[in-house]
Order: sequence, then C-alpha cells, then structure tokens
Amino acid sequence: MGRSGADYVAVTSKPLNVFKIEILRCKKYMVMEQTLVLIKPDALQRALVGEIIHRFEQKGLKIVGLKMVQIDKKLAEEHYKHIKEKHGNVFERLQKMIISAPVIAMIVGGVDVVKTVRLIIGTTKARGAEAGTIRGDLAMSIQNNIVHASDSRENAKIEINRFFKPKEIFDWNWSICNSIYASEEIA
Repeated sequence: MGRSGADYVAVTSKPLNVFKIEILRCKKYMVMEQTLVLIKPDALQRALVGEIIHRFEQKGLKIVGLKMVQIDKKLAEEHYKHIKEKHGNVFERLQKMIISAPVIAMIVGGVDVVKTVRLIIGTTKARGAEAGTIRGDLAMSIQNNIVHASDSRENAKIEINRFFKPKEIFDWNWSICNSIYASEEIA
C-alpha cells in the first residue's frame, strides 16, 4: 500500500536498533462535526477577517467552506428569526448591521467543534468576553460583536444549509490532522 500526503509516519525503536515504520492514516472522509461561523460586517470594516480566520486555523480547526456573502433583509430575518420573536426592537438594529456590508461565511470542522468555536469566540456581550477570545480581544459591543457562530449541533446543520450549497463544502485531504488529534479521536 502506497503512502499519500495524508499519511503520518511514526518511527518506533525496537531491540537491537531495528526500526518499524507505522503509518497512521488521517482519513480523508473522517466524520468531523461542523459549525457555521459568520465574520460580520463590523469585522470586515475593521480589517479583522484574517485575524479571525487565523484564530480558528491556529487552534487546529479545518476550514471546509469559505465565501463572501451579502445578506439581504429576507436572509437576515430567517437567520435571526429567534431574536425577532423574542426581542423585536433588537432585531431591527441587528438586521441593519448585518446587511450593511458583506459577511464572510465559513464552515469549520473538528472534534467537538461547536463547543470549541463558542469558546474561541467568547460571550455575546463582547465587553464581558474573556481576554484571549475573539470578542474579548477585538470587540466591545453586543450588536457589533464581530462574529457569529452556531450555538448547537442542530443549529449548525440548519445554518450551514442556509448559507452553503453542498457543492461549496469541501472534504479535502487534511494532512496535519494526526498532529492535531490523537488517533483514537479520529478513528
């Protein structure tokens, strides 16, 4: 069996200096949880897109979808329906902000990725977000909190389908996953 770029080679010592090469495969189609991240217009205006994407990549998450989208009123209403139902006055301001400029829509994959991304972005009220989180380091507002992320696996599936077509989601050969996860986590 030949090796591909997705192979990770580990060399282990044997008695009498005999070495055995073990090939651990990072499966191209390994089942990985996915979540939606929207980099909002305020982040785009402040030229923070690269910094935000860098945070997710630096953590070791896999980007499987990425595009710029201009959200219209209809899409904003669909996406923030839960806020409109509970807080109509807040929705109007949020809708105005989210349609003011394009957003960067991104699908991020990884083990426990919904929970992990929520930790990376910090709490919604950015002034109270912990230092080291995206919102804690880069934002001050509840409304202009620079990033949205799905809050559950169920909502992640709904939101991914809202912003991406299946052909826009890529399960590419991620050659570093053996450096990110233990073999038991990706089996």
